[in-house]
Amino acid sequence: MDQSSRQDATTRARAIAPIIAAESDAIERERRLTGTALEALHQARIFRMLLAEEFGGDAVHPAEYVRAVEEISRADGSAGWVVFVANSAALLAAFMEPTAAQLVFGDARATAAWGPPGAPVAQAVAGGYRVSGRWGFASGCLHASWMGAHCQVREPDGSLRRHASGRPAIRSLMFPAERARIIDDWHVIGLRGTASNSYAVEDLFVPEAFSATREDMRAARTPGRLSSFSQMGLYAVGSAAVALGLARGMLSAFVDLARDKTPRGSAPLAENPVVHMQLAQTEARLAAARAFLVEALEEAYAIAEPTEPLSPAVRARVRLAAIHALDTAAGVGDFAYKAAGTDAIFLGGAFERRFRDIHTVCQQIQARQANFEPLGRVLLGQDPEGVTL
Repeated sequence: MDQSSRQDATTRARAIAPIIAAESDAIERERRLTGTALEALHQARIFRMLLAEEFGGDAVHPAEYVRAVEEISRADGSAGWVVFVANSAALLAAFMEPTAAQLVFGDARATAAWGPPGAPVAQAVAGGYRVSGRWGFASGCLHASWMGAHCQVREPDGSLRRHASGRPAIRSLMFPAERARIIDDWHVIGLRGTASNSYAVEDLFVPEAFSATREDMRAARTPGRLSSFSQMGLYAVGSAAVALGLARGMLSAFVDLARDKTPRGSAPLAENPVVHMQLAQTEARLAAARAFLVEALEEAYAIAEPTEPLSPAVRARVRLAAIHALDTAAGVGDFAYKAAGTDAIFLGGAFERRFRDIHTVCQQIQARQANFEPLGRVLLGQDPEGVTL
């Protein structure tokens, strides 16, 4: 694949979106991505957008990544979420020992799944780590080839390994997916098709080469411009792209509905001045939030250096744009759902599943209103007090 084709992730995502949309009912029913959906995503290289080129990835511009995730999420929220999580996991490759990274991510159909850090602590031993424990929210675990566990590390002397800041360090341990015991506990109201199950391992040994940390952005073994972004920042960007895609799908569905609907006892929606005003305001809010996110990413990527992290101020702007996009997208979804009236409440319609999905997205840590507070401190030139930007 030539470089121009590698970068055109949006076109590739848009081309397969009808396939994903056609599988949406089955994805919801089976609580996982279908074989047809997975095949389309693999063929279009959608799982490899953020993977370093050294390991067969495309390392696309993060704004291009947003546009592609939007397209998939508009077709199906669960597929968009799994795409975002898999790409986020692939970012670890640049921080791993290269030979190990090639083994994990080198296969064209490789994907990795993991959940957020929890209580388990890995024990440092000769040549690597031993770990037992349980983690949750492993989106895409049922089709993943590799799994990861984010852990604090206990040194041989019993002390916890510390980050340069003094807080406990988190290390990511990668292992073949068959070594994990999947726990079928993903019974939820939205993003049902993500298969975000819990998983457990027992006395698992992970060699040092198959571990890494993204907490220190200068620690990349195969540095690229994407490695100058923080893990938390690009996580926020990916989840925002999912929400933006869902919101766009709901708003477009409302426009289609409003052209023909006449509510009982009211004028046609297409002739209602209140609808005209609210629709225009909502469109402006969604487009503005998306434009802010794209602008923040373009500005950051333009100054990104492979071996240096972006400044806290730049990282904060990316996080702010992503969190604002999440917040705005939820409001857009609420408008579309409410304005559609009873047409929005039926199972399998254009609104109901997206409404559940977008609010499930916005229950995640990245969408917390509290995230705005440290970013405001940064805007005032103050220390965000240990918050990871």
